[in-house]
Amino acid sequence: MALPIAGVVLAAFGTETADIAARDIARYAATSAWLALLVGIVTALVGTLAAWLVAMYRFPCRDLFAWALAVPLAVPAFALAYGYGDLFDVAGTLRTGLRGATGYDLPFEMRSIGGATFILSAAFYPYVYLAMRAAFINQSVGTLEAARMLGCSGTGALWRVALPMARPALAAGVALAVMETLADYGAVQFLSVQTLTTGVVRAWSVYGSTVSAARFALPLLVAAALLLWLERASRRGRTHEGGKARWRAINVQQIGGARAWAAFAFCLSLLTAGLLLPVGWLLWNLAQTNADWPRLVAATRTSLFLGVAGAFVTVALATMLALGTRHLPLAGRIASLGYATPGAVMAIGLLAPAGVIWNLAPGSGAVIAILLLITAYAARLMAAALEPIDAGLARVTPSMRHAARTLGRGEAGAALAVDLPVARGAMLTAGLIVFIDILKELPATLILRPFDFDTLAVIANNYALDERLGQAGLPSVLIVALSMPVVVWLSGRIADARPGT
Repeated sequence: MALPIAGVVLAAFGTETADIAARDIARYAATSAWLALLVGIVTALVGTLAAWLVAMYRFPCRDLFAWALAVPLAVPAFALAYGYGDLFDVAGTLRTGLRGATGYDLPFEMRSIGGATFILSAAFYPYVYLAMRAAFINQSVGTLEAARMLGCSGTGALWRVALPMARPALAAGVALAVMETLADYGAVQFLSVQTLTTGVVRAWSVYGSTVSAARFALPLLVAAALLLWLERASRRGRTHEGGKARWRAINVQQIGGARAWAAFAFCLSLLTAGLLLPVGWLLWNLAQTNADWPRLVAATRTSLFLGVAGAFVTVALATMLALGTRHLPLAGRIASLGYATPGAVMAIGLLAPAGVIWNLAPGSGAVIAILLLITAYAARLMAAALEPIDAGLARVTPSMRHAARTLGRGEAGAALAVDLPVARGAMLTAGLIVFIDILKELPATLILRPFDFDTLAVIANNYALDERLGQAGLPSVLIVALSMPVVVWLSGRIADARPGT
């Protein structure tokens, strides 16, 4: 898992000269930092507010929103960009219609930092929502009752008690949203926002310079390590499951009138921004699109093959790593670095060893490229699989393992007989999470894929580069269709979960 990161560092500090000036790297880095800051602030605010409303109050469609607000995770950020671009760009349908009907133009540009902030926030707020909802549900009502008895209003209890107790979850959710923002390529590239990730792909694809791409990737590695450290530091010595010994479930309050409909409107606006409006518009445009179905069917097969193969390899490696971290805890932390590292960085880090392998096995380039692509997926998504598997294995008590050893099983036999059956559900969850992420992955696939080995994400990106948004919408919608059942099932499980389960 550390091989791609080592490859980036070695390439960046090699003897070859770069084709990109340091001032350009600094400019791209400043744009990435500003975009990450804005997305972090917006997702923290809207994700926390949505989680608080759903966890604490009963209002129209609240049970539906409990799981539906997580469904935008099925939609790639670039699909949102295509939908909103077709609606609100300079020549967009709604914008031109408004201009023709009223003579006035909308006071914003989609191809800007502001447009990218809106789209990425709509795509990534579910990370904060899910983390904060779980944190609020796991808080004991006793702490909030104590705050109310001491004179706090409902809003005061949120700011002075609930939020401080949920700070580790907030840090984790925002860190995930910021990591995904730094790793995004398709949306920011379409919106003409020059971030470090677009710089990595541009340096490799336009200039053909691995060294320049690696030097663009170095600030991303530093940011990834910093975010991971901040996320773990926020949890050190703390818990957001206050008072388990005297835990009582929060009593959901019934609200009515204007407050209830305001809560409904806020949750509906989030769901509309992240799913209903852009995906609905892409679906509406499909009737006017001449689809290249043979190419789309081939790309769907490729996407499913890479998703299933990548999920299987990642879960298998994560399971072995989770079992081994009982003896070597540092290994899990090193492997987790990949999740904070963009796919483009992982791909660039694998180009150097790829050259060595190709020289040793000439004529097998396509097979090697696919293996390296799956390796990049596993390195990038190891933490996403490791976390649920670790949680599943935590249910295996030492006495259960000792009983297996007493009955004559060795270390591997005890794992097969006890650990893996107990963690089977967690392994399935981990595999589905990785499968969804691989379907949406774009930069690593662009860099490492064999020639004419297109996924749905690659085809959508190619159409968007040619400004054919109607054709780009269909592969984007197919990704959503493949991901949606999985995300609905996972979000339903999360919404129905009870504290401690």
